[in-house]
Amino acid sequence: MLIGLLTAVAASICYGTGSVLQAVGSRKSARRGAAAGHTAGQVTAHGGPSLSSTAQAAMTWEFVVGTVLDFIGFGLGALAARLLPLFLSQTVISANLIITAVLSVKLLDIRLTRSEWTSIAVVCSALVLLASAAGPEGSGHTPITTHWWLLAISLLLMAGGTVLVRLLGARAAILAGLLSGLGFGALGVGVRVLNGIDPFDLGALLADPALYAVLVAGMGGMYLHTVALQLGSVNGATAALVVGETVLPGMIGVWWLGDASRPGFAWLAVIGFVLAVSGAVAVAWFGAPEDTGKDAPENTGKDAPASTDTPAQRPELAQDRV
Repeated sequence: MLIGLLTAVAASICYGTGSVLQAVGSRKSARRGAAAGHTAGQVTAHGGPSLSSTAQAAMTWEFVVGTVLDFIGFGLGALAARLLPLFLSQTVISANLIITAVLSVKLLDIRLTRSEWTSIAVVCSALVLLASAAGPEGSGHTPITTHWWLLAISLLLMAGGTVLVRLLGARAAILAGLLSGLGFGALGVGVRVLNGIDPFDLGALLADPALYAVLVAGMGGMYLHTVALQLGSVNGATAALVVGETVLPGMIGVWWLGDASRPGFAWLAVIGFVLAVSGAVAVAWFGAPEDTGKDAPENTGKDAPASTDTPAQRPELAQDRV
C-alpha cells in the first residue's frame, strides 16, 4: 500500500508540474504568434485552437519538458493503478490539481481566491480520508469481451470528443478537460485489466485490446488536455479532468474489479471520495474566468483582436516572468 501511495503521489507531482509547463508553452507560443502578426490560422472558425497552433505550442521547451513529465507521470500512474484500488490511485493522482494551482500562482501569474484555496484544502483532507479507508485492490480479471468494449468506448470518446470540442471552439474548455479526464480514467481501467503483465507474457499483452485502449485513451487524453489549456482557465480545465478521471473509474473499480475499503470503513471512503470530487468541482467553478468584456482593451490595430481576459486570466497580457 505504501509503495503504491508514494508512486501515485509522484505521478501527481509529475502531472501537475507538466500541466503548468504545457500551459506556459502554449500561451507563450500564442503570444509570439500575435506579436509577429501570425493570427491567421491560429484558431478554427468556431474559435478553438487550430492544429497548427497546437503544433507550434508543442515546439516550445516548456511544453516539451511538460510532456516528458506527463510520460513519466503516465508510467508511475499505471504502476499505481496496479498497486492500489482505482478509487484511491486515480484520486491521489488527480491531486495534481493542487500542484497545478500552486505553480500557476508563480509561473502563470494567476491569483487564487480564498474560495479556491479552501477547495484545495478540502481536496487534501479528502485524500487523507481516502488513504485511511482504502483496502486491497481487486484482481482485475475480466472477460476479453470487456477489453473490447473498453477499446470501443475509448475510440468513441476520444474521436467523437475531439470533433465536438473543435465544433464548440472557445466554449469547450471545461468539456475538453472532462473528456481528457475520461480518457485518463479509461487508461487507468485498461492498465488494471491488462493481460500478460503478471506473469509477463508479451504475446498475451500484444493480443489484448485493452493495451490499445490504453494507447488511444492516453494519447487522446493528452491532446484534449492540451486543447483545454489553450481554451480557458488552467485550474478549471484541470479540475474538470479530475472529475473525469476519478468518478467513473472509481465506480468501475468497486463494481467490476473488486476494489474495496477496509472492513467497517466504507462510509469513510465514500465521504473522502465525495469530498475530493466536490473540492475539484469547486475549484473548477471558482477558477472559471469571469466575463470581463466590459474591461477589454481597445483594438489598436486592424489585425490585433481585442482580448476579453484580464492579465491574471491570460498571462500573455501581463509581463513575461518565465
